[in-house]
Amino acid sequence: MSATAEPAALSETRRIIDFLGLDGLLVRDRVALASQVARGLPAATADAVRETLGPKAFFQILPEATYRRVKRQAKPLTRETSEKLYEFGRVYELALRLYKGDRARTMGFLGRAHAMLGGESPIALATSSSAGADAVIDLLNRADAGFAA
Repeated sequence: MSATAEPAALSETRRIIDFLGLDGLLVRDRVALASQVARGLPAATADAVRETLGPKAFFQILPEATYRRVKRQAKPLTRETSEKLYEFGRVYELALRLYKGDRARTMGFLGRAHAMLGGESPIALATSSSAGADAVIDLLNRADAGFAA
């Protein structure tokens, strides 16, 4: 491995850190990311995710009233909200990678109901719980391996 190559897990973590807008903080690895999520992600994370996804998709993850309150208070997000954004970040990162960086196709997939997810959209299931995020990740991994429709 060359000195500039990153292990796969680290590059995945790096992409999630970037998605959450944490690249300017001292969050460099999975352990630091886990610690930050447990303490509560900074309010600026909500802005970073909203900017990436656009308001329509973002407000499916975080209700608009919650977003406005977070912006007004400028306090860290709650642990529950932080975990929801992190779990969605895991799903988004994998979907974006499988769609070769095509954000429009990625968001199309995430927003459409899927039969293999009980008729729910990946965005809804992924933000319902960590188990929901795992189910979407499993579907994406199966599709990547050629086992899912």
